[in-house]
Amino acid sequence: MNGNDATAFNLTQYTLKSVFKVAVLGAESTGKTTLCRDLAAHFDSPWVSEYMRTYLQAKWDNEQATCTWDDLLPIAQGQIALENTRAKQAAQASKNSQNTQKTEKQNYLFCDTSLFELMVYSNWYYADCPEALTQAALAHHYDLILLTEVDTPWVADDLRDAPHQRKEMSAYFASQLKTHNKKYRRIGGNREERVRQVTEWLSEN
Repeated sequence: MNGNDATAFNLTQYTLKSVFKVAVLGAESTGKTTLCRDLAAHFDSPWVSEYMRTYLQAKWDNEQATCTWDDLLPIAQGQIALENTRAKQAAQASKNSQNTQKTEKQNYLFCDTSLFELMVYSNWYYADCPEALTQAALAHHYDLILLTEVDTPWVADDLRDAPHQRKEMSAYFASQLKTHNKKYRRIGGNREERVRQVTEWLSEN
C-alpha cells in the first residue's frame, strides 16, 4: 500500500488552531466515556463518542456477531467522520464567540478514543493492523492525550470481553504511545478528581 491510503479511505483528520483536541485512551471500562462527558459539560464543549461501540452494538443486536478484521476500516471511517463533524462544530462555536464577545475563547473537543486506540486494539487482537489505519492513527494530532488508569469498577456489557486483562491492556497502550513518541498523561481517581486534574492541565496551555 502507498502513502495515500489514509486519504483514499477518508481517514484524513480535520484540524483548526481554534480547537484544542483532547483524546482519551485506555483499556475498556476505565471511565473514558464518563470523563469525556464530564469534561464536555464542565467546559460547555462538544465531545466525540466512540463510534466503535455504536457500530459493534448494532452488529451484535442484528447478527449476534462480534468484531472482525473487515470491520476495522469501516469503524475507523465512522470514528474520524464523527470527530471531523464535531471539530467543525467546535470551530464554528469559537468563531461565533469571538464575533459576539470580541475576545478569544479556547474551544475544546474531547474525543472518546481515536484511531490510535483502534490501531492498538487491532494489533492486540490480530497482531496486525490495516496499513491505512496505521498511517492515519500515527499522523493524527491531539493537543493532549490522556491514558485512563485502571481504577474504576468493571462494568459488563454485550461488547466488553476482557475483565481480567485491563492492566495488561493499559500497559500495552503505554508502550505503544511511547514507541510512537506520543506524549500522554495518565488520569485516574474518581469523577471529580479526574475533571479537576484535567482542568489544571488545560489551564497550563
